[in-house]
Amino acid sequence: MPMPDHQHIALSDREEPVLLAWPTQGNAGGFIQFEKAADWRAFVESLGIDPRIPEIVRAKFARAQTLYLLGWADFSVIKAGELAALIALELALMDRYGGRLSKSKRNFAALLKYLVEVDGLTDAQIPMVVRCGGTALGQLTGDTRPTLAERRNALAHGDPFDGLPTGGLLELARDLINFAYRHYIAEAAGLGLHPTTTGRA
Repeated sequence: MPMPDHQHIALSDREEPVLLAWPTQGNAGGFIQFEKAADWRAFVESLGIDPRIPEIVRAKFARAQTLYLLGWADFSVIKAGELAALIALELALMDRYGGRLSKSKRNFAALLKYLVEVDGLTDAQIPMVVRCGGTALGQLTGDTRPTLAERRNALAHGDPFDGLPTGGLLELARDLINFAYRHYIAEAAGLGLHPTTTGRA
């Protein structure tokens, strides 16, 4: 099934460009400027997860992309998109690893640590980190604060529209979901199912 598209959402060019903190080639602390609505749309659409991933996860992640897309009109909506992206990531990790953790320890923070400590995730397996440098593992293991779990909790229990967007969060969530489903994707490819879209690498 192809990834949901957002062509029904109409965006008009702005008088002022959007400047977004986002990792760029060789610079984890970079910025990207968007002059045209079409460029913003292409950027957000490029961050979709692999279309062979189960539909329930893709639908959650597509909601995050929708909110990012609407950030063109209201920049604060991107923060709600971050929460949606982290919810999609938690759902994906629960699907892939939840059955391997005891019920009392089955929470987002534990699932993120499992990704690194048991499933063997390294920075070299995160395309955004490979492209931009730096490290992301501390946000999963707790060595860097705030962690992704702490960000999710702050967004869910505080004001999701408060503060500036976290650079690269949607892209990092995309990479982590794709990694968690890598064996699933490989099995789908073995059955002759091929993606119809590709994400930003």
